Amino acid sequence: MTQTLIFLQAAGGQSSWFSMVLLGGMILVFWLFMIRPQAKKAKMAKEFQTNLQKGDKVVTIAGIHGTVNKVEDTTINLETSPGSYMKIEKSAISIEWSQQINKPAGVVVEKK
Repeated sequence: MTQTLIFLQAAGGQSSWFSMVLLGGMILVFWLFMIRPQAKKAKMAKEFQTNLQKGDKVVTIAGIHGTVNKVEDTTINLETSPGSYMKIEKSAISIEWSQQINKPAGVVVEKK
């Protein structure tokens, strides 16, 4: 009976060790695939918003297209059409959409 008890205690110790390694692995995978990319994206968006200058073409997260007219601390004046201005927060600028409209047009090659 004592031999069975010793075996069960040893098996229980290995099970708890394995559970801890498995939990650590799950946390590592969660960090690699969810937290780290989100932090990189947030850092890139913050850098983009701080580097906005007059004349930049941007798109807001609401889909409003315009040109930056004036940059303040946390807000910008956005010219949506000639003579029409909106004051919006810098955090409302979409980095993905703004980069897409500022992308140079692709070179078209004609076949002969």
